[in-house]
Amino acid sequence: MTEHFSLGMAIIFVSGALNGSFALPMKYARRWSWENTWMVFVLVALIVLPWGLAAGFVPHLGEVYRQAPGRALAAPVAFGFLWGIAQCTFGIGIEAVGMALAFTVVSGLACLSGSLVPLLVMDPGELIRPRGILLLVSIPILIGGLFFYGKAGRRREGEQAGKSPAKSRVSYSLKAGLGICIFTGIVGSAWNLGFAFSGPVLGASVAWGAGPLTSTYAVWALILSAGFIPNLFYCAYLLFRNHTWPRFVGKGSPRETMLGVAMALLWLSGIVGYGIGATFVGKFGTSVGFTLFIAAQILTSNALGMLTGEWKETSARTRQILTAAVAVTLVSVIVLNLGGLF
Repeated sequence: MTEHFSLGMAIIFVSGALNGSFALPMKYARRWSWENTWMVFVLVALIVLPWGLAAGFVPHLGEVYRQAPGRALAAPVAFGFLWGIAQCTFGIGIEAVGMALAFTVVSGLACLSGSLVPLLVMDPGELIRPRGILLLVSIPILIGGLFFYGKAGRRREGEQAGKSPAKSRVSYSLKAGLGICIFTGIVGSAWNLGFAFSGPVLGASVAWGAGPLTSTYAVWALILSAGFIPNLFYCAYLLFRNHTWPRFVGKGSPRETMLGVAMALLWLSGIVGYGIGATFVGKFGTSVGFTLFIAAQILTSNALGMLTGEWKETSARTRQILTAAVAVTLVSVIVLNLGGLF
């Protein structure tokens, strides 16, 4: 495919903004508990839309899966399941520490682990080449960013104590919330390995008539549907424990359902859009393009977090520390992805 760098980067930036804002509708849920909203979100985002795209744009989808070796099908499913656990804890992290803090910690660590793990598995010798060296340089920078986030979060917790902070439906301490986000960020890039080992599925998709932009839908359907399983079990557990099943059909359920659907559309549009944009960018789509995608996520989620009052009634000093945390995290992401230029 011909490279269209500027168009591709514009698509990636918009996609990152969409992905970074997917949790915004959750803030306006009034009658449902977290598990109700998250169940609708994951059902639409991980099952309905991915399989709809795969069935609609990958010709002879059943033949694609039959032609691919069993190992090529097992890898996306296994890593998708692992990623699904992190996807579930991501929702908990957003509730625990807020959208801005959760998005930046998770995005920074996912970028780090998403680059390090494939490198160690596929070509550990790269660690002594420019890409690997830059990766190792980025680690202390990222740790510095996380330190600033922790400091800003502790200050916010103290300053907002007893001042009617934004209502949360899940109660966690800041320390526990950050722990959840760190786990999510480390495990949340498992889909990278699932995609890395799915070459035969992509090849089969193209062989049966899929285009270069749509052949990935066959892989996304496997990864995301496997990721749905942990989310399903956890949400079902909460629905039974909290007796919140009836809320699906209670007063206001159509509005609450549409909020979950909106989350799914924002999230999957960002993921699919990134893939399209990276393809247009060409050689550096998954390096320079991924840097822009993560940066757009972080900038958008923090802007929305500020606009929706997550840092309301905090001091100017606390907001300065938050700004420093964003800047340091972005530097680590940029350093990490500069390796793609070598």
